Amino acid sequence: MPANCLTFRPGETLKLADIPTLSYADYAQGLLDLVAAGGRVSACFADSANGSAKLDLYTLIARDRQGDLALLKSAIGENFPSLTPECPQLHLFEREIAEQFGVVAEGHPWFKPVRFHQSWRRGKDAWGRPTDRHPLVGEMDFYRIAGDEVHEVAVGPVHAGVIEPGHFRFQCHGEEVMHLEISLGYQHRGLERLLIGGPHKATPFQMETAAGDTSTGHMTAYCRVIEALAGAEVPPRGEVLRSVGQEFERLANHVGDLGAIAGDVGFLPTSAYCGRLRGDYLNFSSELCGNRFGRSLVRPGGTLIDCDRELTDLILKRLESVAYNTRGAIELMFDTPSVLGRMEGVGLVSVEAAEQFGMVGVAARACGLRRDIRLTHPRGAWRNAFDTIPQETDGDVNARAQIRRRELYTALSWITKHLKNLPEGPHHIPPGKPGADLFTAALVEGWRGEIAHVALTDGEGRFRRYKIVDPSFHNWSGLAMTLRNEQISDFPLCNKSFNLSYCGFDL
Repeated sequence: MPANCLTFRPGETLKLADIPTLSYADYAQGLLDLVAAGGRVSACFADSANGSAKLDLYTLIARDRQGDLALLKSAIGENFPSLTPECPQLHLFEREIAEQFGVVAEGHPWFKPVRFHQSWRRGKDAWGRPTDRHPLVGEMDFYRIAGDEVHEVAVGPVHAGVIEPGHFRFQCHGEEVMHLEISLGYQHRGLERLLIGGPHKATPFQMETAAGDTSTGHMTAYCRVIEALAGAEVPPRGEVLRSVGQEFERLANHVGDLGAIAGDVGFLPTSAYCGRLRGDYLNFSSELCGNRFGRSLVRPGGTLIDCDRELTDLILKRLESVAYNTRGAIELMFDTPSVLGRMEGVGLVSVEAAEQFGMVGVAARACGLRRDIRLTHPRGAWRNAFDTIPQETDGDVNARAQIRRRELYTALSWITKHLKNLPEGPHHIPPGKPGADLFTAALVEGWRGEIAHVALTDGEGRFRRYKIVDPSFHNWSGLAMTLRNEQISDFPLCNKSFNLSYCGFDL
């Protein structure tokens, strides 16, 4: 363990005054040592709220084997040495800091904007762009390969389907992709800046739309931040209802993704079935809280809505039928040789690449990495609930589909078991106000993977800085790797097998 490195568990708090500020050299060495020992970068961000010309730089390292988090803090000025060449996990984080505060990451191998917004500090821009106008989204250099018969294919940001905007630039030789570069930022809403000075009345609704298909996951992470800052406990009934809401979210999205993959390989029976089944799982969330995306279910202190025995019995009865149909549709897909032949060996990501980019969730577990917050950093109803997680080792489209398949069945068992045995007692205990001058972090295993929320409070207990890291932030680089030496026609299938969030990345 590096000297002056603090460790704590998600849901615990640190006093800001107790966090040591390391020299940049010590900070860099400590970070690289922690990553070399198996840690991974969960969050990295800067804060300028102390009024100094320098920025406070924080990096949160998840130590999955130990079940804790390591925190490193340093200070940077207008320039700072990039650590991306030694730790590629930082490449987007360093670019994000540069864009937000107008500082330059010197030596960054591909230094460019992330979300195309003006600097948070007036008159500063890391790329020397005019500061009196908003940057144009996508206005930047792209990596290019020159040579005979090498051509470039641009896709998006406007797509043929009803999907979110993102730009994909392929460097191809014939039909073979040599390099794919992904540019996002078209849906940047400035969410992290809106949260400063909060919690506001609008904050819960903003959290539920950080990534619209992960409303319950992001809201649970936010609630754990508030509960940690207030020193509050959540009643067991509230914890279980939260987990049930998260698992319905997981079911709806995994079923939808498997149906989309089936559609992309031309297997229409499962595609059609899963489109309907996804609606069934969304309707379960609506039965639970009145909203198909689980909004208004989770709130600080537990859940806003209880689930009485009559509703529980109704959900369980309907779930039995939907679960039966789900297994039939999914097994039909995986029992069909032509489907497996189209997925196996396509869109490969090596375990080395997955580690290098700090991939999380379904995509990481498909490469053989043991990354699931419910197992490594459990909170609430997840404590002592998981002793293993589904893993695959091939890192291809089939492996990512198999992970979803296995997680579907686990989620169905989880919901059935916990709805039959809901703890007695209250479902909600209002927490007090957040404490002053504190630091805390929450990790939640959303259906895509790790969701990280980090908060720093000021002297009045308001948010001095709030950092959100959606799992897609870690995984978009992994998607780009799937197209190396693949046919460009495989891109839709590879893209569906990841199904990453655009708005969760753009924030």
